[in-house]
Amino acid sequence: MNLRPVRTPLILLVAVLFFLITWYFAPIPGQVLLVPDNWQQMSAWPQVRLENETLRPGERATAVIFDTVPWAYVKLLVGTAEGTLESHTTDRTTAVTQWNWSFTVPDEPGYILAFYHDCHTGCQHWTTVNVGKMLSAAPPSAAIPTKLGVVLADPDRNWHNRAGWDVEITYAQLAEEEFWGIDDLARRVEGATAKGLRVLVRVDYGQGQSIPPVDDYRALELYLRYLRRLARDDRLQGVYGYIIGSSFNTAANNSQSPGQPVTPAWYARVFNGYNRPPAHTDNALQTIRAENQTVRVLVGPVTPWNADQDGGRTFPPQAPWLNYFYALVTAVNQSAQEKSQIGVAAAAPDGFAMQSPGFPDASELSHFERASEPRLNLPHPEWPDAQAGFRVYQDWLAIINSQAHTKGVPGYITATNTFHPDSGREPTENYPPGWLTAALEVVNGEPQIAALCWFLDVFPHDDQWDFFSLAEGHGWMGEAAKEFDLLLQDVPE
Repeated sequence: MNLRPVRTPLILLVAVLFFLITWYFAPIPGQVLLVPDNWQQMSAWPQVRLENETLRPGERATAVIFDTVPWAYVKLLVGTAEGTLESHTTDRTTAVTQWNWSFTVPDEPGYILAFYHDCHTGCQHWTTVNVGKMLSAAPPSAAIPTKLGVVLADPDRNWHNRAGWDVEITYAQLAEEEFWGIDDLARRVEGATAKGLRVLVRVDYGQGQSIPPVDDYRALELYLRYLRRLARDDRLQGVYGYIIGSSFNTAANNSQSPGQPVTPAWYARVFNGYNRPPAHTDNALQTIRAENQTVRVLVGPVTPWNADQDGGRTFPPQAPWLNYFYALVTAVNQSAQEKSQIGVAAAAPDGFAMQSPGFPDASELSHFERASEPRLNLPHPEWPDAQAGFRVYQDWLAIINSQAHTKGVPGYITATNTFHPDSGREPTENYPPGWLTAALEVVNGEPQIAALCWFLDVFPHDDQWDFFSLAEGHGWMGEAAKEFDLLLQDVPE
């Protein structure tokens, strides 16, 4: 009996079914994503709910944020204002924490709620929510760089599309205080960088004590802890550079510990670890770099024409303030060299802040030469080889360029005006119109100088600096303010 006609169709049918089943269940080429069972819940945090979204400007609104991580030291920023944390609770069943905030609705039709956590060690960005219809910002134009800047910039100043400089000040001992503390500093930095300014932040240990007292390691730890907090704070990532102290060669800036004035060796110890094993990192430079490798770290300025201290090392031209600075730069250079030898990179400063006030009241100058003082050499009567006026910046640069690891690094004139200790007259009394123009022309011809900052623009904290203030404009400072504004507008063709 012939069975082939019966078996052949059956075999073919089985083969087709096998092919179809194999093709259907075969893996599809591509990637396989493995996710936990609760991936949808995990990816949805944090969650923000805004209540009463239609409230008018000036009224109080409520924002609620939920997260599976019970963050501490939290903040809510609404523009330049800060929200109030009313309460927070954690649901034991879901392990979800809820924070309830209240805030004042800004005047703008659209605004941003910016949440941060871990603000005790430097605020870390949590989440940001846009509320309402945001006004479309004009595309940023390329601001024209200028070396001109100020200390404590007036937030209302018109910079005429110039990328100028703003020097801000903060104190480690006043970290939580109004104006001098980190929160007000962050608001000022945010406003300045939004205008395209390059911000230098001077960090002092305390008022009357710019650098921690000699051998006070408890004070040093507090100072380094504050530097670390500044460097890691997300609100301060726009800072161009940090200046480590100021005027530490003067008795006035060692008033908390007058018996232990900051020596050049101790300053270098604080700055980059001089006279310590080169592998140690407990210094300002390496503390900041560990948190932020892009921000610049500058040696703070020594006050000229001050004989409170002498550095013990001489550098022609000899004078107490120049000897002090030479000893300091030599120690900083030695520390950088020792660290480099064991493979530690970037242990030298990124630059030096410098004080370079003018002396238009010098007896050698005629009435017609007063405005040109920045262009003129003025020998000091007691130390004739040292500059006694604005051109003291040349003495600072000569010392900076005398050492291998500091040679050629930028100098930033972070404080200039026409106050000189030998005359005692404030700028409101003695500013000669045209002086700032001359100073800027001189600095523009010096490629190693990056900034020329007038001390100061505005100081809303009290009125002690009113006679130095561009914004206040008292007496001859009104002329200086007009000149400053015109220099910003003098854009090269």
